[in-house]
Amino acid sequence: MNLSKILQINGNKYPDREALVLGEQRLTYRQWNEQADHLAQHLQQRGIQRGDKVVLMMPNVPDFAILYFAVLRAGGVVVPINVQFSRDEVAYILEDCQAKGLVVHEGVFPAVAELAKMQSSRFYVKTGPPEGRWESLGDWKSSLTRGQADTFDPMTLTEEDEVDILYTSGTTGRPKGVRFSHGNLLTVGTMTAIEFEVNLESRILHMMPLSHSAPLHLMFISAVIVGASHVFYPSFAPDLFLRLVEQERVTHFFGAPVAYLLSMQEPAFHRTDLSSVKYWLYGGAPLSKTQADAIAEGFGKDKLVCVYGLTEAGPSGTLMHHRDHHEKSGSIGRRGALFTEVEIVDEEGQPCPVGQIGEIRLRGEGMMQGYLNRSKEMAQTLKNGWVYSGDLAFRDEDGFFWIVDRKKDVIITGGINVYPKEVEDALGSHPAVEEVAVVGLPHQTWGETVTAFVVPKPGKSPLDEEAWLKEIRCFLKGKIAEYKIPRRVKVLTELPRNTSGKILKHQLKENRTGSGSYA
Repeated sequence: MNLSKILQINGNKYPDREALVLGEQRLTYRQWNEQADHLAQHLQQRGIQRGDKVVLMMPNVPDFAILYFAVLRAGGVVVPINVQFSRDEVAYILEDCQAKGLVVHEGVFPAVAELAKMQSSRFYVKTGPPEGRWESLGDWKSSLTRGQADTFDPMTLTEEDEVDILYTSGTTGRPKGVRFSHGNLLTVGTMTAIEFEVNLESRILHMMPLSHSAPLHLMFISAVIVGASHVFYPSFAPDLFLRLVEQERVTHFFGAPVAYLLSMQEPAFHRTDLSSVKYWLYGGAPLSKTQADAIAEGFGKDKLVCVYGLTEAGPSGTLMHHRDHHEKSGSIGRRGALFTEVEIVDEEGQPCPVGQIGEIRLRGEGMMQGYLNRSKEMAQTLKNGWVYSGDLAFRDEDGFFWIVDRKKDVIITGGINVYPKEVEDALGSHPAVEEVAVVGLPHQTWGETVTAFVVPKPGKSPLDEEAWLKEIRCFLKGKIAEYKIPRRVKVLTELPRNTSGKILKHQLKENRTGSGSYA
């Protein structure tokens, strides 16, 4: 079995069932299946063969869903990327995965328009009208007749074939591609459907970026497997979130904790009918017991579930239903999700006893195939069938897992990973910056906020921290994605270091009081 075949089956079984929804745009499973065939045929005519990569820079819209399956049916591999990526970030990914094509949404086109000058053999497509070397997706759709589509023969795929590559930043500062097979996604999608009762009558709201593993692999794929309805919106906004849940009778939603925290601040929150929802899922960012309790109180602990995992694991990991373990708010649960094993181990890979801090590792059929072009990093993360998370945790006497820190310096802000080295490298090129260290400091709403500790070069005009913040944000605009740009700056005369010269970031994190300017 493969994902493309599942959509084909659902197109035949549920031809008139509502499949893709965005405002007034409503597509049935038959229409989704037929349009995927149309575009797959066009992709093959453009030379896409088995294993070729096609990058999709699309927000949460029906065209994303159609293109995702069109690429698979043509034999290709989907590479979905964040619409907030800068031109340089997109250019790097195109070269790293040797993409044969790039499809972007009109809304983000201006930021990447010049990329069409890069490689003449690559095709470039955008929604909206054509422009220069950029072809129109609308023209692609209209160029094929129904008769042509009827003769289309999809590529024969197996569970071992590669399905997509998700890019996640590495500790070197360069994004790395995480490779998945159809079998991996069928595993985590089935897990989600069973654990959270996703079925034929479900209506899944997609407002978190489908370029991320949990929204795409857990929510999107599980809904495809069972023939559920997909309700899209290009980005998250708390007022629209509440309105869509009520209007579309949404049954399932996954979001970063910030999505729930912001929504609870909306004046309309307490008068919005949220009764249709069966499960509110949250994950992707640290959450205190106080915050978890507040969300459970606001959205209903009988419906709220904490999920923990990482991209390399599918994602899969642990889960905790608040209805069963409300007193353990702040924990990530005490069992692995379906098909998943979870352990805490020491530096030698031996299981840790109760109360001892170690690293979380996970094992299951949803685990990644590996990193693209990163054999050394893959060997560090994937060992003997286990994915090592880099998260430090302990297990209490009741068996619950509690995360205490991260081995890697990843910052999680609003559910999105930011790796300090990438920001430091970009900021280090500023002519007035002698040294810089970037860490995540606690933030009430976003979980963590990206914070830069800057040491100015000698002789440079001293700037106050507010001026430094404005300068840094202006300097980094277009170099890295907006969410990676520091929102807080602190100016120091020197960075704390140990005797080996290594920067002591834990001391910077402890230096969270006093001066500092915020965006």
